[in-house]
Amino acid sequence: MADLKLTNVEKTYAENVNVLNNINLDITTGELIVFVGPSGCGKSTLLRMIAGLEKITGGELTIDGEMMNDVPPAQRGIAMVFQSYALYPHMTVRDNMAFALKIAKKSKAEIDAAVDKAAKVLQLEPYLDRLPKALSGGQRQRVAIGRSIVRDPKVYLFDEPLSNLDAALRVATRIEIARLKEAMPDRTMIYVTHDQVEAMTLASRIVVLANKGIAQVGTPLELYETPENEFVAQFIGSPAMNLLPGKITGTGARTIVTLDGGGSAISDIRTSDGDSGKAVNIGVRPEDMRPTDSEYLFKGKVDITEALGEVTLLYFEPVAGADPVIAKLPGIQRDLRGSDVTLTADPAKVHLFHEGQSMRPKT
Repeated sequence: MADLKLTNVEKTYAENVNVLNNINLDITTGELIVFVGPSGCGKSTLLRMIAGLEKITGGELTIDGEMMNDVPPAQRGIAMVFQSYALYPHMTVRDNMAFALKIAKKSKAEIDAAVDKAAKVLQLEPYLDRLPKALSGGQRQRVAIGRSIVRDPKVYLFDEPLSNLDAALRVATRIEIARLKEAMPDRTMIYVTHDQVEAMTLASRIVVLANKGIAQVGTPLELYETPENEFVAQFIGSPAMNLLPGKITGTGARTIVTLDGGGSAISDIRTSDGDSGKAVNIGVRPEDMRPTDSEYLFKGKVDITEALGEVTLLYFEPVAGADPVIAKLPGIQRDLRGSDVTLTADPAKVHLFHEGQSMRPKT
């Protein structure tokens, strides 16, 4: 078992510099939790606090009900994989993976069994007698992960483990981590990344950090389909969700919003008579926008197009007071640069935000 609980956790450095505040999170055995957020939001700091490499200045951390605030890192049942491989260059793959167990004075039989098991899981068996310099970047990262596996920890911590790899190796190693999780379903993993693809494809749940706290926690699809605030709406998904300002002019089972830039939008989010006249932002993902010849929610001149093969991105000239609008249309589109295009969206895909918070009723 490896249930992990953070209760009102804070991190404050000298001179009252507070970087994390009121972090409350329950992680259950077998989950793969991903921390995401903008640079400087405290993702790696929170991970290091869990590992014991940073002191918790407020609140409590427990693992399986046992308080961990003052427990040394080596006694927490945790293994951490860092951004850099940190392999010993003069040691073979086998010796790198076995080093921690040798320090712990395990028997040779125990060490060999643990290394062989980890090598099989990570497909490193052909490379056990090689030095790190004879390995690719992806293989080196797998050795770093293997060094953690042999310790058989309760919790694995990954601090941006793929950030030093090129695009192709990222994909390959990401798949290896997904396979690793399937091979160890009873192990808890916490993973920090800037890469949304890693977060969306690996996570059981995603924790979005912002403004010294947690903006939202949920499964990848929950965050994508029902963001609770504008920050999450624009942080999850690439390109980011479009936000367009307007006022509610029709309420009920379907809400009508008259947009400041002209046009109107219909949303399936229910509102009441008291919401009439409220200033709101409608949110529409680029992939949910489609060309129309009738009622529209946006009309603009295409500034730049990006033909990616499976989709074409349209970047519209910015309108004063609003962020530039982006539409993602399927397939290869004719060159629309400089053209006027009108767009609409399915009411089920139109989000409503008032004062930064979603107006969708919470279930």
